[in-house]
Amino acid sequence: MSIRVPCPCLVPAFGCLPATTHFAQAADITSPAQLTLVGPNGQAAHIFPTIAQYNKLHAVAPDTGPLNYHGGPVMSGPVQLYTIFWSPPKLQTGAASGLPASYVTILNTLATTYPDHGIDNNNTQYYSVSGSKTTYIANAGGHSGSFQDKAAYPASGCSDSVTPGNCLVDSQIQAEVAHAMAVNGWTGGLTKMFLVFTDPGEGSCFTSSSSSCAYTSYCAYHSYFFSGSGEPVIYGNEPYGDPNHCQASGTPSPHGNAAADTAATAASHEISEAITDPELSSWYTLAGSEIGDLCAYIYGTNTWDGGLANQMWAGTFWELQMEWDNHFNGCVQVGP
Repeated sequence: MSIRVPCPCLVPAFGCLPATTHFAQAADITSPAQLTLVGPNGQAAHIFPTIAQYNKLHAVAPDTGPLNYHGGPVMSGPVQLYTIFWSPPKLQTGAASGLPASYVTILNTLATTYPDHGIDNNNTQYYSVSGSKTTYIANAGGHSGSFQDKAAYPASGCSDSVTPGNCLVDSQIQAEVAHAMAVNGWTGGLTKMFLVFTDPGEGSCFTSSSSSCAYTSYCAYHSYFFSGSGEPVIYGNEPYGDPNHCQASGTPSPHGNAAADTAATAASHEISEAITDPELSSWYTLAGSEIGDLCAYIYGTNTWDGGLANQMWAGTFWELQMEWDNHFNGCVQVGP
């Protein structure tokens, strides 16, 4: 079931239209429906749960699919990915900050190679319907821009218990996306996704109530807002990769960089979900899971890089979670 909820003007320069969502907010995840958060003013996001929350959810209410189409749009593509590295010299507490150059390189490489490779091919079975026209997702696209923003973080708007004093709310993430778009001349639309990566030690919560936060509730999430011209702006909040909260124990690191590899699988999860469910109204199960949720923290067989990786894209090895295949009725590494 989908419901209409009002959407606040979170980014003044962009305006707002009503948002579509289908679930309610909860901090302690005990059903797939609670993977979609809804703020007090109607803004919505779909989260990738921490490993602890996933294990709790899987024990209480495992979802076995399939994905069902609910009438909304998909990112039919070619999909253009944009990376935003928000990395000022200091955190909000004044502590020194910064993203390692290798971390930035690895995640830019992911954005470059995700389109037109194995997991993206799995998306091609999903589609949208408008009138009598059915449009399937294309396995195509690229990395269309990267922006490293050294501007200071705004005052902390929430309280993430894992990162005391350093916390961004969703409206601040949206404002950073809008800022990056304005600075670089980027535009929105259903063929573009903007990924916001933040520093080690910088947390976030969906709202100022601090009931759903990075590292305790989620490892990343995807959402959208509307530009002043009415185009949807699809984005992902990508907190710094923390293997202690956002990776299964014993998962290998093909890059020898556990934080970057943890962030890469979270980003891959969000990209796949945004492509198939950009406005939270398209492909999800009757219980509320999206394409990545059904296969969270499941990697399959590591046949690459001496057993350290399950994907090899353009000569680079990756350890990325599998995604749900409706044809196969299960999780796959490569699509149909």
